[in-house]
Amino acid sequence: MSNLIDIQSQIEKLQKQANEIKAKEFHSTVQEILVKMQAFGITVKDLQTTKPSKGPKQKSKEAAPKAAKKDKKAGASVAAKYRGPNGETWSGRGLTPKWLSALIAQGQPKESFAIAPQDGTTASSAS
Repeated sequence: MSNLIDIQSQIEKLQKQANEIKAKEFHSTVQEILVKMQAFGITVKDLQTTKPSKGPKQKSKEAAPKAAKKDKKAGASVAAKYRGPNGETWSGRGLTPKWLSALIAQGQPKESFAIAPQDGTTASSAS
């Protein structure tokens, strides 16, 4: 039965062996990679992309607009429609925040916390 000290000793011994093998094979592995990069026309810039591609780069006229459309939607901020007495704000989207729910439960109308729009329209017409 092995104890912790024996296992740690084995780990250290195996780690040394792994480092030796890595050192021996490093140069040949780099050469293999360079040969494949040259054969496929891969550049260092291709390797630095955030998404791995499944094949050669193909320029698609459809791909760019779809990506741009997703970027516009993702993380788009919406102007606040309601402001609480302590400066809290809510866009009117999603669940009603606790501060506003509590005030409504006290009998205050939600519209009394509406922020006047900057564009000249009325708060009641924008729902």
